[in-house]
Amino acid sequence: MNRRLTPMAAALLAAFASPIALQQSALAQTKQTEATMPEVQVRSTAVNNDYAPDVSTIGGKAPTPIRDIPQSVTVIKRSVLEAQAASTMTEALRNVPGITISAGEGGAIGDNVNLRGFSARTDIFLDGFRDRGQYTRDTFSLEAVEVLKGPSSMLFGRGSTGGVINQVSKKPGLKPISEVTASVGTNDFYRTTVDLNRPLSETSAFRIEAFAQDTRSTRDVVHNRDFGVAPSLRLGIGTPTEITLSGLFQRNKDTPDYGIPFVTTNGPGTVSKPVSAPANRFYGYTDDRFDQSVNVLSATIRHKISPTLTLRNQTQYNYYTTDASPSPLGAVTRIGGGTPSQTDPLNILTAPRQDRDRYLAEKSFSNQTDLIAKLQTGSVAHTVTTGLEIGRDWYSEDRYVWNTSNADRTINLGNPVNGTRQGARALSRTVNTTADTLAAYVNDQMDLTKRWKVVGGLRWDRFKVGSTLQKYALPAGFPADTTLTSVPNTDTMLSTRAGVIYQPNEAQSYYISYGTSFNPSAEGVSQSASTAALDPEKNRSIEAGAKLDFLNGNLTVNGAVFRVDKTNARTTDPLSGLVTLNGDIRVQGVELGIVGRITPAWQVMAGYTFLDGKVVSSLNRTGSGTAASPYIYSQGKTLQNTPRHSASVWSTYSFMGNWEAGGGLIYSSQRFVNNFESTVIDGYTRFDATLAYKQKDYDIRLNLQNLTDAKYFETASGGRATPVKGRSAIVTLAYRF
Repeated sequence: MNRRLTPMAAALLAAFASPIALQQSALAQTKQTEATMPEVQVRSTAVNNDYAPDVSTIGGKAPTPIRDIPQSVTVIKRSVLEAQAASTMTEALRNVPGITISAGEGGAIGDNVNLRGFSARTDIFLDGFRDRGQYTRDTFSLEAVEVLKGPSSMLFGRGSTGGVINQVSKKPGLKPISEVTASVGTNDFYRTTVDLNRPLSETSAFRIEAFAQDTRSTRDVVHNRDFGVAPSLRLGIGTPTEITLSGLFQRNKDTPDYGIPFVTTNGPGTVSKPVSAPANRFYGYTDDRFDQSVNVLSATIRHKISPTLTLRNQTQYNYYTTDASPSPLGAVTRIGGGTPSQTDPLNILTAPRQDRDRYLAEKSFSNQTDLIAKLQTGSVAHTVTTGLEIGRDWYSEDRYVWNTSNADRTINLGNPVNGTRQGARALSRTVNTTADTLAAYVNDQMDLTKRWKVVGGLRWDRFKVGSTLQKYALPAGFPADTTLTSVPNTDTMLSTRAGVIYQPNEAQSYYISYGTSFNPSAEGVSQSASTAALDPEKNRSIEAGAKLDFLNGNLTVNGAVFRVDKTNARTTDPLSGLVTLNGDIRVQGVELGIVGRITPAWQVMAGYTFLDGKVVSSLNRTGSGTAASPYIYSQGKTLQNTPRHSASVWSTYSFMGNWEAGGGLIYSSQRFVNNFESTVIDGYTRFDATLAYKQKDYDIRLNLQNLTDAKYFETASGGRATPVKGRSAIVTLAYRF
């Protein structure tokens, strides 16, 4: 039965599909999704290759239809990852406009993501648990990557200002799966994966995934050697009591790539951009390293007490180590004096290599207990989720210093001689931090009528942090450690969530929502003496949007407008040097998306985000206050890592029964990498393509990445920017048996 589109629905459809005469048809019947976590069958990727998801686990404590989540949600399914040969989470997130990648200022390692202008480094989750490790995440064991936009502390606790990212692991199922892949690419790219699923009985199954890779890049010296395994056991499938045990064990032996330094474009008072060096040039030492160990153990017990009441307990233990020895460049100087500029020949520019030598050990234990109930009060149906979360995080850092001479540290940007580190190293300090989390929460989805739903929730958190610091006596010739001691602190916060959903029929869903979040100063389980005693930063968001189905539910279009305010951002007084909570940051914008099948053979996933991010008020400044280097205040400036426009498109078409061809683009306008608009990286457009031949037992796929060999910078911070990998090709053979 066809239904008449509202003006808003028609406008959204026209924005995405004006070249196509789409005929809207309502879904015949929306399947009821049990709030008590129904059985989700895991199917072979050769069969379940749709790009459009039906449900998501990120918008609640149980699988929830995306149309019932009053926030923007993007799900990158396994089929998209395989079509794009996306082997890391960073590559997967290129499909989500509004996400940028930063270089990890403050010594942060691994995946450093900004979502809607706010750091999401500590807002990455694995199956609903915070994945705090500072490592490069691989996709070998993932069924999907979910992104929830907007403040969500009510669901996830501290952080989540711009949103959260949840990695969904593959789970054992009752259908056998046997798949091995082997990939070979240009620039010495070698990778293999294994995925085996075996039913053990009518109600139990075991699954194991593994990968190994040895890859290089179009960047000199950079070399990654990684492997991992992810076993899981599922008992009681389809019975009232289900138990899932799983693990993730990964080892990375990578070369850290800290890229190219910034210099001014035309002298003092102008913006800084990356120095004009060849895209392949590497300025670190050849023995730079990131040796990472990831160990995750998880257990979930779900008991269905009755058809309307489910009890679930989840436990996860993580242990990560990182032996890090990178060498980012310091400030660029010009031989003969003067201010270095992009117009200078590279051979008259030099920079010192800095030592960031440290050993990190991180552990976390978390337990969540949820009670999910379906209730009826009069004519109103309720899905109530209430729970308790307890957790402890440990963080330990050993910092080392070197007595390398200035001559050995300095590298010429035009004629680099990388070499290895010279001199001796000594242990400078050890910092140990513990953080305890206690939280209680309740969320209620109320079905007032067939058309109206209301979502509301509250969460109370207590976050207690304390640190110990030990400094060591250093021999002569080593730099002194200037680390300040920190003080213990306890924060308590109440987070809220509210939403109203209007669904006039099965094909249309409109919503407006409000949410809050908080950022304690020790959010990353590390402390600074200047901020430890401060109250948490507070954030609030309001969002309105629509989620519309077309073509019998095969194509979904969504759109949203939103605004996020950080009302008490940390800011440094330029006169006293004290850090206070009198800053104000605002990000507002528009988001549009489309995912699904235009025809049975033609799939598409696309999105666009407009971000207007501003530092509304702040005392932060840079510069020395001289004529050559006047003060620059951040107040009124564009928020860092918020490109005004970003978009992505990926589309594939199947033809001649066994062939698939497709491609896409990623676009970003320029973005500032500090809050003073003094350092910038240019916008870029990147093109990728794929061609695959598919059979029942095997697939052969060719991926062409960065087709035009575009030189652009995806990862950047205030001190450096790293060029992406140049044009490359990867051939993958997937064999099923």
